[in-house]
Amino acid sequence: MTEFERVLVNSFNAYIEEKGIRAISYRLKQHRFTSQFLDVLVDSLDPDLYLGIECKSISVDKGASALYFSQHFTVDKKGVHQIDRISDYLNRSGRRGFLAVELRLGMGHGREAYMVPWEDLEKNYHSESLKLTIQEIRNFPEIKRDGKDYIINPKEWGRKNSWEKDIKLKLAENLGETDD
Repeated sequence: MTEFERVLVNSFNAYIEEKGIRAISYRLKQHRFTSQFLDVLVDSLDPDLYLGIECKSISVDKGASALYFSQHFTVDKKGVHQIDRISDYLNRSGRRGFLAVELRLGMGHGREAYMVPWEDLEKNYHSESLKLTIQEIRNFPEIKRDGKDYIINPKEWGRKNSWEKDIKLKLAENLGETDD
């Protein structure tokens, strides 16, 4: 387990305990020859907390300018890209998906982390874009820090599931409202 994943799991569990929510965050143990669906899972009856999170960490101080779909993600023995595997799992499980990206800025500069909604990542990947630049990553909601821990606020990360948008659109149409 990477430090980023461990801190994220601990931060989620601290948030859950502080709010008195019936939920749990954990990381499945990864075995040598089996693929892992996601890095961090959060189980809860609250749809804002029924999450699947893939974590990536890139070193900006060592020259990384983007998160590349070919370099930072894997392809399995059958030729299936990690983004497609995770998308399938999220669709089947009904979890909200995110890519948590940690930007390591170097000694004395700390770290930044951002939550990329999975459907945005998937859309970017299928548009045949090769990467998410550092600036594009910084346009997504930041996971703010409190010392070494992260401040968890799932509502801040937006509810962007397409089925939720469809429901809101239909409700608005039924009420005679528009999205304008």
